[in-house]
Amino acid sequence: MPKRDAIDQLYSLIANEEDARVCKDIPEEACQEVPRNFFLILASNVLTKLGDLLISPKTVLAWVMSAVGAPALVAWLVPIRESGSMVPQMVIAAWVRRRAVRKWFWTLGSFGQAASVVGMAASVWFLEGYAAGGGIIASLIAFSLARGFCSVSMKDVQGKCIPKTRRGRLSGLASTIGGTATVILTVLLFWDRGDPAIAFYTVLLLLAAALWVIAGLLFSGVKEYEGETGGGGNAINEALSSLSLLRDDVPFRDFVITRALLLSSALAAPYFVVLAQKASDIGWMLGVFLLASSLASSLSASFWGWAADTSSRKVMIRGGAMASGICLGVGVTAVVFGTGIGSVWFYPIAFFVLSIAHAGVRLGRKTYLVDMAGGNKRTDYTAVSNTVIGFLLLATGGLTAVISLISEVAVVLVLGLMGLAGTLSAMRLKEVTDT
Repeated sequence: MPKRDAIDQLYSLIANEEDARVCKDIPEEACQEVPRNFFLILASNVLTKLGDLLISPKTVLAWVMSAVGAPALVAWLVPIRESGSMVPQMVIAAWVRRRAVRKWFWTLGSFGQAASVVGMAASVWFLEGYAAGGGIIASLIAFSLARGFCSVSMKDVQGKCIPKTRRGRLSGLASTIGGTATVILTVLLFWDRGDPAIAFYTVLLLLAAALWVIAGLLFSGVKEYEGETGGGGNAINEALSSLSLLRDDVPFRDFVITRALLLSSALAAPYFVVLAQKASDIGWMLGVFLLASSLASSLSASFWGWAADTSSRKVMIRGGAMASGICLGVGVTAVVFGTGIGSVWFYPIAFFVLSIAHAGVRLGRKTYLVDMAGGNKRTDYTAVSNTVIGFLLLATGGLTAVISLISEVAVVLVLGLMGLAGTLSAMRLKEVTDT
């Protein structure tokens, strides 16, 4: 680590602080540790974002499944990756809530993800066919559960260590740096490689595991002061009682409804890829989509992050409106002109815009959730919303799978309307950011 004064100067530059340090909504004793904690959390987030690229279920793991001879299992990758970390979070939160210092849950979760990815690498190297595919799926389930501990604890640690009005730019910087690094990695690892060998995928997975180990070690250095604790009963009973928040806490319920409707920005992306594959057989198109996703994150995330520190609600509105607009635009264009639309760049450009919109939706709702509550409420809000969204993600995924039997264009149109409803719902939310 650089000297403390250098860290302070760099933090002041990023945070745009002059004389007095902003310490809104964090304990007074934590104020002096903000710069160091800011960069430790930032570095940990960047490393895990790089790891996510290297084991992306939409690209790398899907290719690995085909390479080992288990293509039928590809359909399970995204649902398990997303929902597996969300569904058990109310139970996880009951455990986390009992500890005054919660950074260790994130550290152990990061190590758990690393071990799970090593399991994937072992399955790829030592097994073949559906035995290898089954090993990857089992490891992905363990990975998602470990990720659940990170998800619950990160928002709480960030809420205790990073002041309000600085959290959005932390997330934005992490996404920008991570996105830029993924562009470089994509070019280095996948450019003009053709069909990689099993050894390449094994090394790729082991590299990803190393990133999570380093991230966990860095995060363990965060200076976190003790916070509120609560609950000593059965974790499942406490988890079920937490569901009462949806009934009794109207602002929180409105947020969960909004977040559920804005799932469309994430669910639509694979269908853009499917439409592009049907419109063109160009082999390098997959690399273009991977680069589009990375570039969208690196170019837009910091903008969204700074904007979220002013109003995370408006960021959700703008991101939702963009996502809805591009989905409806692509859907209507495909209906009128057919899915084989003239330019080969039509779907990649649309995917790029959708990725920018999704980055806004994702960053806006994360910042909104952290800012709208403190103490144990923040942990409960995170766990309840993620658990509910996990189930809704599975249900919505099933619904879109059925609609896709009619046509992929119909799915895009339905998700566009869903995003429009989410945008209108976000407009009803209250402002939670103090400026």
